[in-house]
Amino acid sequence: MNILRRNVLKGAGAAGAVSVAMAAGLLKPGMAFAADWNKAVFESKDLGSVMGAVGGAGAAAGDISVKAPDIAENGAVVPVEITSNIAGTESIIIIGEKNTQPMLAEFNLSNGAQGFISTRIKMGATSNVRALVKAGGKMYTAAKEVKVTIGGCGG
Repeated sequence: MNILRRNVLKGAGAAGAVSVAMAAGLLKPGMAFAADWNKAVFESKDLGSVMGAVGGAGAAAGDISVKAPDIAENGAVVPVEITSNIAGTESIIIIGEKNTQPMLAEFNLSNGAQGFISTRIKMGATSNVRALVKAGGKMYTAAKEVKVTIGGCGG
């Protein structure tokens, strides 16, 4: 059987299954959106308002590792890995301190999930990439400076 034909048949089958689920009321279009995201924090324009809204700067912790390149050749795509070895990690927040919108991402972890995030972020200028980790109702932080040679957020 031709691979292209097989892919078309699989796609059509998946679309049909989703259509049936929507018609039956099992799947609603709004279910794909985040239910409780804090829009005001993500739209904040300065670091101080973001830090205040997420619960403060937090105590420095050696159990948090921020792995990012020392020099990012392209600020549009900067790989970042954050590892939290703090027991009971509930969430990991990534902040680009000099971005026009500093709040980059928030990851909420389920009970027992490993405190590890790997993603790519966008940076407009050389600054610290800060990780805020919430564990046991307290905030902890770690940061790493990333030098950007080609701006990703407007440069």
